[in-house]
Amino acid sequence: MVVLIATVCLNLALFKIVPKGFFPQQDIGRVVGSIQADQSISFQAMRQKLAQLQAIVQSDPAVVTVKGYTGSGSGQTNSGFVYIDLKPPGQRRETADEVIGRLRRKLAQVAGARLYLQSVQDIRMGGRLSNAQYQYTLQGDDTDELYAFAPRLLKALQNSSILVDVNTDQQQKGLKTDVVVDRDTASRLGLVMSQIDNTLYDAFGQRQVSVIYSAINQYHVVMEVDPRYWQDPSILNDLYVSTSGASPSGTVTSNAVAGTVTQSAALPSPGSSATASTSSQTASVEGAEARNAQTNALANTGRQGTSSGAAVSTSQEPMVPLAAFSHFEPGHTPLAVNHQGLFVASTISFNLPPGVALGDAAYEIKQTMANLHAPATIHGSLQGTARAFEESLANERFLILAALAAIYIVLGILYESFVHPVTILSTLPSAGVGAVLALLLFHTEFSIIAMIGVILLIGIVKKNAILMIDFALEAERSEGLSPRDAIFRACILRFRPIMMTTFAAIFGAVPLALSFGDGGEIRRPLGIAIVGGLIVSQLLTLYTTPVLYLYLDRFRLWANRHWRRLFPRVAGAVPEPSE
Repeated sequence: MVVLIATVCLNLALFKIVPKGFFPQQDIGRVVGSIQADQSISFQAMRQKLAQLQAIVQSDPAVVTVKGYTGSGSGQTNSGFVYIDLKPPGQRRETADEVIGRLRRKLAQVAGARLYLQSVQDIRMGGRLSNAQYQYTLQGDDTDELYAFAPRLLKALQNSSILVDVNTDQQQKGLKTDVVVDRDTASRLGLVMSQIDNTLYDAFGQRQVSVIYSAINQYHVVMEVDPRYWQDPSILNDLYVSTSGASPSGTVTSNAVAGTVTQSAALPSPGSSATASTSSQTASVEGAEARNAQTNALANTGRQGTSSGAAVSTSQEPMVPLAAFSHFEPGHTPLAVNHQGLFVASTISFNLPPGVALGDAAYEIKQTMANLHAPATIHGSLQGTARAFEESLANERFLILAALAAIYIVLGILYESFVHPVTILSTLPSAGVGAVLALLLFHTEFSIIAMIGVILLIGIVKKNAILMIDFALEAERSEGLSPRDAIFRACILRFRPIMMTTFAAIFGAVPLALSFGDGGEIRRPLGIAIVGGLIVSQLLTLYTTPVLYLYLDRFRLWANRHWRRLFPRVAGAVPEPSE
């Protein structure tokens, strides 16, 4: 009995101290990486950083191929992705996590860009796209408070020794240039805001203005300035705005299909006289018709179709420098504003170094939030795989209790007793102790896979106890043996089938515990838990089960005597069977 009580207490203590995780970290030979560069970086500079990072990764002896790209359409020019294939496990000594750790030190020497690497896993539970495997999201009612607190939490977590690759999707240092327009000056020059907006959009907005059709394809025509002028906001000083755009004054338009040119009567502009003669207008139209005919002839050359472009102005227009009525102010702008639900959100993502459990990381983040005294308007929660782990951890105890309750009810119905199911359930704590001790011995987390192993242990160990108790009860009823003699005979005669069942289960679980091959890490906790639990439970239950059977049988007799003394039989009641 002392051994049984000590086993129960040890079981509770071990489950409290064992490192807890969600799914084991696998090594399937593939690594994915996310690049986060300076927020003000250009696309051309980002391509150079990508090539530099790829060269460092490719130089590692464990790497086979590296593929990367940037400009994925996410709206952020400072991000990119890298995909890495490692050599098979038999051709490299290091695990994927060890290779990542070695590359992390080399990649840290690249200035202006960070490459965050993580091993690809077969199982990943949702979450937003991030630079690391696990996410912690902050939400708040006050955007300013959220944007002020998130960098504090980020810095504190970066100083933690149990978290690596800590980063955030909150990027507010993107460069911008505000064009401040003097509306009075612009109005005196004959300009309206729509003209200024259209000019800026034509230059930098990559507006689609036409589609060219061919026999087998179509081509979108995009209007923009030469990309080399995107790199410096000083180009705004060389930008001009037309005073006649979007005005009813004389415009000449060409129709590429019909080859016609139209011109409306010119309206006098402020400060000028309408002295254009009819002959000059006619000459202008004739010249435009000639140019239009040449354009159509070129467009119809070969098998190419004509374009569907908008009207093309051929008249001379006054141009006003943008700097004549505006000035430019540099500043910062967010590269993206992220939301979760109805609130603005800031997500901090992180990876775990080898040997650190996800449960320890979750506790570290919780303690850091408490130490920083987060404002009442800000609340945080784990997301994705980390959130699924948190929810599963909260439900584990209820899952085990539900399994024990179901077993007790079924055994109670089978034996028509409230006591004998307790004898069988008493074998389970030793199985839990063995499973957790084995996990601690091999430095393995108590994960969902290990939990499945414990559930399997409950069935196997319970079956061994049933073999013994079932035989003892049958011997008492059919042969009239005393409980002591019945359980002794059960131990002698059922020893061989119990050991055969145990060794068969152990040998079946050994390949799982060894788990060679790609991704075998996910099966290893299952085998370790089964082997360790069966060995320890078999050593203990061969002694504790007979002792507990006798103690509970005496308790049953004592309880029956006191029950009859407190509640004597009433007349007409059905007599209970004699003991």
